[in-house]
Amino acid sequence: MNSSTLLGTSAALGLMVLAGGAYGVLFALGIARGDSSLERASYACYAGQLLVVLTVCLASPLDVVWKVFIALSAIVYGFLPPATWRLLEQLHREKTR
Repeated sequence: MNSSTLLGTSAALGLMVLAGGAYGVLFALGIARGDSSLERASYACYAGQLLVVLTVCLASPLDVVWKVFIALSAIVYGFLPPATWRLLEQLHREKTR
């Protein structure tokens, strides 16, 4: 891997993390405020994350094992904000009883 592909792959992986973080934050804000536009924006960020992952998997010189790891991580990440929100709601209900 030369320096330009290293920088390009690193930038793409940084965008992947940024899009994933935006997905989680916007999802939580959208649910907490009851704002469906924020929730839709969160899903757009997740879609952007998946597109970046697809680009990394197709265009980067990473080994197949790393590409599979990145792809599976991105898929699993889609379930994390909703699951975390459900857990927080459950914990809150149990404390208010």
